[in-house]
Amino acid sequence: MSSETSSEKPFAAPCRQLRVAEPLSWLVKGWRDFRASLTISLVYGLLIFAISIAVSLLAWIFGRYMLVVAMLSGFVIIAPLLATGLYSISRQLERGEQPSLPRSMARMRHALRDSMVYALILLVIFLVWVRAGAMVHVFFPVKLEHGLMSLIAFFAIGSAVGSIFALVSFAASAFSLPMIVDRNVDMVTACVTSINAVLRNKRAMLVWIGLIVSLTGLGFATAGFGLILVIPLLAYATYHGYVATIDGEQWPPSPG
Repeated sequence: MSSETSSEKPFAAPCRQLRVAEPLSWLVKGWRDFRASLTISLVYGLLIFAISIAVSLLAWIFGRYMLVVAMLSGFVIIAPLLATGLYSISRQLERGEQPSLPRSMARMRHALRDSMVYALILLVIFLVWVRAGAMVHVFFPVKLEHGLMSLIAFFAIGSAVGSIFALVSFAASAFSLPMIVDRNVDMVTACVTSINAVLRNKRAMLVWIGLIVSLTGLGFATAGFGLILVIPLLAYATYHGYVATIDGEQWPPSPG
């Protein structure tokens, strides 16, 4: 009985305490991985750029509703799969191996089921987020006769509500997908582990959020061309953030 109890895994993997500026070192390591796998990184970056262009064209041709549908499908299905492939590159480099695109693609296929679970979680959050936004418009309508103050109040409340859902999404995704790539663990455990790690390292995570928003904004500011570099760089940095934060030794390594 005691041996069985001692072999049971915890509900979430333990996490380490991070220095506030530690996310900066993740970017340095991510840049190192980008340079070490330049061709593969550019393949992924160009694919992501092509997807963003396709979404923009759909929005231009079919209007706002199609834009929402296209962005939703791309975000919750394609993005997690591409992320697992990029994390696999960093994992190969960390293990002293030559990065391989076929092995990265194979890892994507292996993580397909968990990526779909992750996509379902994000989809639920997104749908509740959209409903919450509609309710804000119902309970705090913009009244033209009240002028600028009514508009400011509407945007302030809407931003506050949106930031809650954005933080929930970030907390669940910060380290969960890299853990799926690195360890033989289910998606629920990985998400709980990620949320726990974010809550225990709030200041470092605020720095990391700031870096993600700044670099992604820079990518969009260059008409999307910057995403060719930014997205692989952030993915590699995220994997190194996972390695620095999460102690997943109690779960066996994933194959590949």
